[in-house]
Amino acid sequence: MTGCDLAPGSQLAFIGLGALGLPMAVNLQAAGYTLRVHTRSRSAESDPGLVGSSPADNPAAAARDCAALLLCVSDDAAVESVLWGEQGAGSALKPGSLVIDCSTISPAAARSMAERLASRDIQYIDAPVTGGTEGARAGTLCVLCGGESAALEKARPLLEVIGGSIHHFGAVGTGQQVKAINQVLVAGSYAAVAEAIALGEHLQLPMEQVVEALRQGAAGSWALEHRSQAMLKDIYPLGFKLALHHKDLGIALDAALQTGLKLPITECVHQQEQALMNAGLGDADVSALRRSLPANPHSPRQLRE
Repeated sequence: MTGCDLAPGSQLAFIGLGALGLPMAVNLQAAGYTLRVHTRSRSAESDPGLVGSSPADNPAAAARDCAALLLCVSDDAAVESVLWGEQGAGSALKPGSLVIDCSTISPAAARSMAERLASRDIQYIDAPVTGGTEGARAGTLCVLCGGESAALEKARPLLEVIGGSIHHFGAVGTGQQVKAINQVLVAGSYAAVAEAIALGEHLQLPMEQVVEALRQGAAGSWALEHRSQAMLKDIYPLGFKLALHHKDLGIALDAALQTGLKLPITECVHQQEQALMNAGLGDADVSALRRSLPANPHSPRQLRE
């Protein structure tokens, strides 16, 4: 089968319409694909951007007779439930179809899903994404793929709608391994931006000016460019949930443990995130890591508290 099998007009199923999944589905709808959509809360199925798609009552109903199923759900358990739970999509998918799993899950779970689907002549690729809600809306996500080359080429027309760059690393599970590395880098960069902003605020520097100056030099980063304003304002609109990043760091730390490697910075951020989750910030953006550090006594945040 070739990539042209999934040209616009093909019948797709999309399950998981969260902060990343919804704009991804909207972009596929706008590109001319025929979508059946399902999400656990059901509310996002009626988003204005999905006008023309068909809401489905459950994963099996969404997947029936589709050429490809895209998943963008929260964790291993959610993928297991969507594919193999009650009214799961796995038994409804037709032989010869393709599952593109954009969820961030453990490599072992990805391999397990691939094996179970292969027994029904269904291909699977793990294709976790990075680039935040900004990239999801713009269709410029970085897609990290593991799976057979033929399956990736079949998926490519869809991936080119949601992603600005598509990378193939090898067998099923390697996309998830690279995503774990990505989340380690995210942890360090967000934590560094949080510490730098905390120091600047305590020194009572003009932080807007400081950020503008530093983002153009060697300290520039995606986190500084896109999340410093949230930290300065102490308001954390959702880009990527802190609780989900915490889950992802757990996957990375498990991978490191299996190789005998210690990741002290990642372990520290993992602990900071757990404390923030305990304080009720699990649904905030990862940039809420700024809350792990004391505020300037004269900052708006401190005065509010």
